[in-house]
Amino acid sequence: MTELAFDAWAREVQAEVEGALDSFLPAAASVPHKLHEAMRYTALGGGKRVRPLLAYASGALFGGDRGALARVASAVEMIHVYSLVHDDMPCMDDDDLRRGKPTVHVAYDEATALLVGDTLQAQAFQVLADTDTGAVPPARLVTMLRLLAEAAGSTGMCGGQAIDLDSVGLALTRDELERMHQLKTGAMLRVSVILGALAGRDLAPRELEALAAYSKAIGLAFQVVDDVLDATADSATLGKTAGKDAADNKPTYVSILGLEPSRALAEQLRREAHEALAPFGEQAQRLRELADLIVQRKA
Repeated sequence: MTELAFDAWAREVQAEVEGALDSFLPAAASVPHKLHEAMRYTALGGGKRVRPLLAYASGALFGGDRGALARVASAVEMIHVYSLVHDDMPCMDDDDLRRGKPTVHVAYDEATALLVGDTLQAQAFQVLADTDTGAVPPARLVTMLRLLAEAAGSTGMCGGQAIDLDSVGLALTRDELERMHQLKTGAMLRVSVILGALAGRDLAPRELEALAAYSKAIGLAFQVVDDVLDATADSATLGKTAGKDAADNKPTYVSILGLEPSRALAEQLRREAHEALAPFGEQAQRLRELADLIVQRKA
């Protein structure tokens, strides 16, 4: 069977993940109605699904069970979406637009937005914990749950967000900025890759090292490109408010390095991501293509 072109493969995975999320989220008609409706409003029908794509690509490399991958992808996407809901609230970044539509606190209210984020986080662990232990042995599944918790917590995404909030108006060094984004953005990208692989089998140390190097490169590249797009694209293209980092006096790669050096750094990181996958040969092509997508995207 001829392998699908990347775009067709990505659309297939995105559709599969959309269906999985739809099935794993509570029905809007179930009590409490507004909370469940708002969860579905923000989690369904939008986003590039980069983290699920990474999980599926890594899972394909290591022979991951398709049902397990659907749960991994849904769990990491639920964590990601919850972080966006909270990030957009007035007490955080205070934004009115996300994925081309009003943010949850605007479409509903702040209390509902807070609860949507809380519930999506809890739902993510429930979805992953319910993985078929015939496909993923219990001991490995426990490891996967712990890795997801670490990636989402104070030594991962939430820790990076805390540093970001504390850094408004400060002149960070490049190393400090990199550390912040390795936590805020990179941790969840990395765990998507690792969990996808673990949906297939246990990893040898050299395999884990290669995937970690790949994930570090794409995690930084993702943020560098985000900073470039925030400085150069419009809100309609981005699906969120453009120019907000500069307006909020936040340190970014563009503010520290400049626009063209930031673009050059993103391309350097793309090459590093490709090089990290060398031990896996052509079987890692989907992961290479995702590195390209992350760096070359326009929104």
